[in-house]
Amino acid sequence: MAQDSEKADLLRNEREGVYWQPFTANRLLRANMEPRTLVSAKGAYYTTSEGNRVFDTLSGLWCTPLGHAHPRIVEAVRKQAETLDFAPCFQLTHPGAISLAERIADLAPQGMNHVFFANSGSEAVDTALKVALGYHRIKGAGNRFRMIGRERGYHGVGFGGMSVGGIVSNRKMFAAGMMPGVDHLRHTYEPQHMAFTRGQPTWGTHRAEDLVRLVTLHDASTIAAVIVEPVQGSTGVIVPPVGYLQRLREICTANGILLIFDEVITGFGRMGENFGAQRFGVTPDIITFAKAVTNGIVPMGGVIVTDEIYNTFMTGPENAIEFCHGYTYSGHPMAAAVGHVVLDVMREEGLVARVRELEPVLEDAIHSLKDLDVIADIRNIGLTAGIDFKPVEGKPGARGLALFEAGLRNGLLLRCTGDTVSFGPPFISTAQELRDMVSTLRKLITQVG
Repeated sequence: MAQDSEKADLLRNEREGVYWQPFTANRLLRANMEPRTLVSAKGAYYTTSEGNRVFDTLSGLWCTPLGHAHPRIVEAVRKQAETLDFAPCFQLTHPGAISLAERIADLAPQGMNHVFFANSGSEAVDTALKVALGYHRIKGAGNRFRMIGRERGYHGVGFGGMSVGGIVSNRKMFAAGMMPGVDHLRHTYEPQHMAFTRGQPTWGTHRAEDLVRLVTLHDASTIAAVIVEPVQGSTGVIVPPVGYLQRLREICTANGILLIFDEVITGFGRMGENFGAQRFGVTPDIITFAKAVTNGIVPMGGVIVTDEIYNTFMTGPENAIEFCHGYTYSGHPMAAAVGHVVLDVMREEGLVARVRELEPVLEDAIHSLKDLDVIADIRNIGLTAGIDFKPVEGKPGARGLALFEAGLRNGLLLRCTGDTVSFGPPFISTAQELRDMVSTLRKLITQVG
């Protein structure tokens, strides 16, 4: 009876909107009370309040590559809570933060040896933008204030990240609060030239030249940084054309512009390398990270910077704070403890190499859906994939929503944004689980039409 009462209370509160859910069509949710409450998770699966076991096709929100309830992580949380549950990192520190920063720097591209901790991807991006502005100011180039983002880019929901981001629906309501001096590169996705590409498309490298246009328009002396995701995740897994990121690097170097890679999704193994920078052979000046660093268990994010950037800040009076920025929970002991275990498990279980092994499995499976008439495009790289569906006439997003609901009833937790479905399964998935995921998906697509 107590459980029934609790379930009734949850449903009532959901209907009344007591919990205002993020990135959710709240009115639609309340009008269509399909079971949506997750009550437990283990391995690569969630369990809903109705008792349905659903495969986690996007690792939570790109953040749980080790799956759920990993016993070593559970034990690390318990042990750390008993030992040092919180420690301020303003003028103080603790061993976990120091050693985790060192380990992350060891995984990063050569020459990127300094880590500043935040608590999310959004905070990491705003931190990176501040680092870029501060760096140029210290160098005597305070006139470099402009930031260049990219259309369809997602860099979190802080005002800085939202300003350099290029997803229209995330921006239009908040235009009055946008940063000044921000411009955007054209995105690289043109389905007529690259639909159903496996891996990196060969068309589109020339889109990097759009940065030359912006440099000419604004003058390089006013531009502080360019920020891009190596693979654009939240907009539906947009893979960079061959040579595109290399050309951005060349243009930035030639014009004294910092290059920021937002690796909140691609960092820590998702591309089959430690970072997307290594997968694509391009070293930026700043990397942002979050999500997988703690397997989503305790929020953590951060930035990694080059020796040049760090050493530039280490100037001025020795008793002065060089970078007036930080968060109450920067380098939180609980997050640091989990981060250590995540890196241990990834190394000991060879999970980055496992991503490379699973990549062709996911690629072959997901592209097997090409014959379905309702599919407009399929793309993939690393342990990620995206599918675009042809929208129902006059009802954009309806097909994606129907697929999401059907997935919950039939063993798949899908990430549908409009009529696009993104995939980023846990690294611990088996090859058969990936094939079963796609097999079930085929049945659901056929079912919803």
